Amino acid sequence: MASDRILVKGAREHNLKNIDLEIPRDQLVVITGLSGSGKSSLAFDTIYAEGQRRYVESLSAYARQFLEQMEKPDVDSIEGLSPAISIEQKTTSKNPRSTVGTVTEIYDYLRVLFARIGIPHCPSCGRVIAAQTVQQMVDRVLTLPAGTRLLVLGPVVRGRKGEYRKLFFDLRRQGFSRARVNGVVHELTEDIELDRNRKHTIEVVVDRLVVRDNLGRRLADSLETALRLADGVVQVEPVEAGVEPFVFSERLACAECGVSFPEVSPRMFSFNNPYGACPACGGIGTRYEVDPELLVPNPNRSLKDGALAAWAGRESVYFKQTLQALARRYRFPLDTPWAKLPRKIREVILHGDQDGGFEGVVKVLDRRYRETLSEETRQEVEHFMRERACPACRGARLRPESLAVVVGGRSIADLARFTIKEAARFFAELHLSERDTQIARRVLKEIRERLGFLGNVGLDYLTLDRAAGTLSGGEGQRIRLATQIGSSLVGVLYILDEPSIGLHQRDNRKLLDTLRRLRDLGNTVLVVEHDEETIRSADYVVDLGPGAGELGGHLVAVGTPDEIMANPASLTGQYLSRERVIPVPAVRRKPSGKFVTIHNPREHNLKGGAV
Repeated sequence: MASDRILVKGAREHNLKNIDLEIPRDQLVVITGLSGSGKSSLAFDTIYAEGQRRYVESLSAYARQFLEQMEKPDVDSIEGLSPAISIEQKTTSKNPRSTVGTVTEIYDYLRVLFARIGIPHCPSCGRVIAAQTVQQMVDRVLTLPAGTRLLVLGPVVRGRKGEYRKLFFDLRRQGFSRARVNGVVHELTEDIELDRNRKHTIEVVVDRLVVRDNLGRRLADSLETALRLADGVVQVEPVEAGVEPFVFSERLACAECGVSFPEVSPRMFSFNNPYGACPACGGIGTRYEVDPELLVPNPNRSLKDGALAAWAGRESVYFKQTLQALARRYRFPLDTPWAKLPRKIREVILHGDQDGGFEGVVKVLDRRYRETLSEETRQEVEHFMRERACPACRGARLRPESLAVVVGGRSIADLARFTIKEAARFFAELHLSERDTQIARRVLKEIRERLGFLGNVGLDYLTLDRAAGTLSGGEGQRIRLATQIGSSLVGVLYILDEPSIGLHQRDNRKLLDTLRRLRDLGNTVLVVEHDEETIRSADYVVDLGPGAGELGGHLVAVGTPDEIMANPASLTGQYLSRERVIPVPAVRRKPSGKFVTIHNPREHNLKGGAV
């Protein structure tokens, strides 16, 4: 078996006509031909499908049950096949939590960077926070009213999986009698059963106290015990409902506001983790809110004629009586057009009155949307809602504590809003202390390289927080291509589907340089392509045709671009050699003088104005 080429014999998948083919390994190979000539059938449905099928079959029967089984393509044999990776044109992910930063893993490296060298600031006053002493903790607790009952807790496990039998045994042996597990206090003498596959929070009850004048010494001793037990973190929780617990840290706390920071770890900067996600929006960054403009689509209608779209046409007595009561109270006629009602009246109807007698149509719909269990009701209310940035995090997706940690004067959300080009410039100009430079050296290297790869494939205009679902097929393909370069795999067969689509010629050259770099690492790069510059840059060209559909599927010509141009049977070669050209029309159609005008477009990076 030849080790320097891939041998395909008897390929008959779809419209392929029993072709035999040799493809050189470790080369940039372009498959070209008319649309429908069998390019994708050869590249994806034959070569990639067989490579993937062989890989899956090499796994154990247990592992195979979790993977999609691919059927054997209609081909006699394929020899010299490497592990194959397909990079097709499709949207990367529809998941709203998936962004350019997460797909490329740049955001994961940013989380590590901020956890290791980030400088925490107080979310309230903005001061750099420092470690708290035990005496400062005592002083803070003693500000509570006398008689307040307290639990001093040592959080030994926070949101981690496991059964923790040995932990409970060790705590009992150390003399502790109680622990709060997932919010429930247990005696350590009990047999505490935990699901090993679920996350748990375990807090040791170090002491139970009541606030009084002479509490200082005992409270200090209990705090010191909890700090030793929970690696520098202690929680003091008032038993009375409605009082916020104190979370103290030996390492991080604001001396002015008394705000303590949790442990600064990578998960604190993840909007997919409850320890980092904004509690208001759950890490999505947006919320659906009732839009008053959608509630009144036609301001020329009166309330009697159905100006409120959400209540129009309803037979419910409640809606009619509510409007009639408001009309009597504020003295306005129901047959007056909405636009002519006083602004104060419109505000009362939409947002309610001050004394709380009526909560307003907006709040009524919002409450129905949040509380209902009916999917039909939710869909009905969504007609009057718009997606807006979360008012708590303003679209940043993270908790205030996470956003208060900075590197180079920027939070992780600031960096996520940067374009690839701006982020690359920021990290190129970032100056750190000698200690921080040593700590972050490897992480910064990965971040800078991945940003460079994205720039090289013409994606330096994308922001890191751009939702993956909004990317075009070509953008998603080039992102996956840049990610593969970052993995530095060798001996792999990469198969790409028209990666030049949507690219300016300047960026197309960057893409070609990237494909050559992938080849120079020791990989075979197989590209289905129509672009002339890509075909001319190939080491080897496979031309299929001569027509499309039933007229295609034949091997017309193979060889270098020069050999393809010299082959008279190749339609592609005739256009490359300029033997055939597409003539420029001598006369063009005259426009009608009518235009479609788009007013003030602002989606993504559009800057408004009339188009």
